Amino acid sequence: MAIHTENQRSALLERAPAKTAPPPMYQVVLLNDDYTPMEFVVHVLQKVFGKPEEEAARIMLQVHHEGRGVCGVYTRDIAATRVERVRQMAYARQHPLQCVMEPVPS
Repeated sequence: MAIHTENQRSALLERAPAKTAPPPMYQVVLLNDDYTPMEFVVHVLQKVFGKPEEEAARIMLQVHHEGRGVCGVYTRDIAATRVERVRQMAYARQHPLQCVMEPVPS
């Protein structure tokens, strides 16, 4: 009985380095209402978004005067988590504060 073996040639393929695009970014935006106390909005900006008191007050006034204010820019999962934390805090204190996330404009 004869055993035949074939020589296999292995070829090394060079791959171009993979270029991955950065993840899409989303801005988290607080929306104005006529009932949520300004102090609570400042508190949310400090606790959820880690803003210092002066910056939190500036964003709160922007929300109050312009109807909306950007709290930060994050990847999708982080932005969704921050929106949910704001919703939970507002709900727990019976405030109608609204927070949304939207794609960062190009």
